Amino acid sequence: MNTAKKDKRFSFEFFPPKTATGVEKLRDVRIKLAEKNPAFFSVTYGAGGSTRDGTKNTVTEIKQAGLSVAPHLSYGGDDTEALLELIAYYKSIGIDRIVALRGDIPSGTGSTRLIHANQLVEFIREHTGEHFHLEVAAYPEIHPQSKSYASDLHFFKQKINAGANSAITQYFYNPDAYFYYLDSARDHGINVPIYPGIMPITNYVNLARFSDACGAEIPRWIRKKLETYKDDMDSISAFGTELVTGMCETLLAGGAPGLHFYTMNQAEPTLALWENLGLD
Repeated sequence: MNTAKKDKRFSFEFFPPKTATGVEKLRDVRIKLAEKNPAFFSVTYGAGGSTRDGTKNTVTEIKQAGLSVAPHLSYGGDDTEALLELIAYYKSIGIDRIVALRGDIPSGTGSTRLIHANQLVEFIREHTGEHFHLEVAAYPEIHPQSKSYASDLHFFKQKINAGANSAITQYFYNPDAYFYYLDSARDHGINVPIYPGIMPITNYVNLARFSDACGAEIPRWIRKKLETYKDDMDSISAFGTELVTGMCETLLAGGAPGLHFYTMNQAEPTLALWENLGLD
């Protein structure tokens, strides 16, 4: 095995497609990425379970293909019985990993209930014991709704104390933020593996908009460099691949336990990083 890959965990994330064409495209992407033998695929879950059926269907298809898959899960607008039914279904088809998140309340529902991730972890543990490996989210650059760095770490520790096994971070482009967060977590007695989330750069406008919304910082020098390319997507992709490859190399060399790739349902950007990192 390649030394860069030895003892490291690599995983790929999808979102559930909304159209028949999207389903077919994702199937092709999954087949290509499955050749890299990831530890698992994960499938996101929209605000308030807005993609519940899509997530469930995508997870089921991936599992039926003989691959390891981890559904994302949050309370959102669901009631307890609906959540229990979904968890029982996943258990019945052989799912043994869940990404447990707070999630967001869907707009227009009138709901004000917000169930935090530590409560969801406790709920899953209460009803299924140790059956599931539970992943939770971590925020090296701090969750946009956190009041302070200290409070963010406090809430992260709550999720671990509730029974989470490991964490996947929000994406970032500053490795120092990850390493500082790792040290801070250890200082707070948090000793679970924390896997960096990796977002390939293919479209600057979309990335900037999404990053501003979720609190992921794009360092100023990177923004300025990307802005010079304007609509030259090939140059944006080439620069992004070089930049993110270097960051991944730094993370792995610095002791990151692996990488979790946000594929955005595309194979090529992630495969380019994979090849550059020599992970085959």
